[in-house]
Amino acid sequence: MPVPATGPQRSEQDVARSVRDTAELLDVLWERSRHATTAAPASTSQLRLMYLVDRRPGIRMRTVGRLLAAAAPSVTRMCDRLAAIGFLERQPCPTSGREITLRLTPAGESHLARIREHRDQILDQAIGSMTAEHRHALALGLAALRVAVTTTVGAPADEERFPGPAARSAG
Repeated sequence: MPVPATGPQRSEQDVARSVRDTAELLDVLWERSRHATTAAPASTSQLRLMYLVDRRPGIRMRTVGRLLAAAAPSVTRMCDRLAAIGFLERQPCPTSGREITLRLTPAGESHLARIREHRDQILDQAIGSMTAEHRHALALGLAALRVAVTTTVGAPADEERFPGPAARSAG
């Protein structure tokens, strides 16, 4: 892949292309992690669902659908598959008998831990090969990109997608 110009002379298109190429590379690496960690890997969509449930145990299925921008039947099918392989359990909502909450099983938690460990090894190796100056620039650039994506594009902010412990029980 050709490296575009560096420094302030880089066009927005060059930067966008670089971010896209990096995101695609990370997608490939994450896919390898997903397949390397188990004989029965979850799909990418199912993993996104598992990440949400991991960060918000007891989350309601309706909330998962909203955060994933997925229709209720799609969320139900993903949950069915994850329950069938032993990664997810559904429970009645304690405050509303009409709603279902989701929790990862110990097997689901272990599966995510293996994927994260594999991904961390890949990133640690790559980032460790960078100079301190490049690591600093990467951290600044990624922080700015996150803010731009969440404020300009209308993507849910991290706190909405992955709230801290105080919001976890709200589901």
